[in-house]
Amino acid sequence: MEAIFKFFIAAILFATFIAKGNCQCFPVNITVSQVKTGVLVQNKPEWAVTVSNPCRCVVVNLVLSCSGFRSVREISPFVLAKSGDRCLVHNGYPIGASRTFKFSYVWDHEFPFKPVSLYASCP
Repeated sequence: MEAIFKFFIAAILFATFIAKGNCQCFPVNITVSQVKTGVLVQNKPEWAVTVSNPCRCVVVNLVLSCSGFRSVREISPFVLAKSGDRCLVHNGYPIGASRTFKFSYVWDHEFPFKPVSLYASCP
């Protein structure tokens, strides 16, 4: 009976480890892609940004590096809140598993956003 109990406990621990391993998400997993929309504002192109979460987890408090970022069109802080050289995406709200968040800005050139931190919440 003790052997069955130990096996049962080991199986639960193993399943927990596997489940958590499949739900990890790191900044390197998040992708940021950009395309010109074809719209010009003050003779500068508009850029459509798609932030993709390919993880099996919900991502919250996603922060991008954005040192030097500017836009001639104001961006709501609920969309992209700049603080120093970091930008909080979507007011820190969740970006679901396998979901995207989109925003746009207007500037002369594409800005090299890079994910630097996040919190992954796995069910």
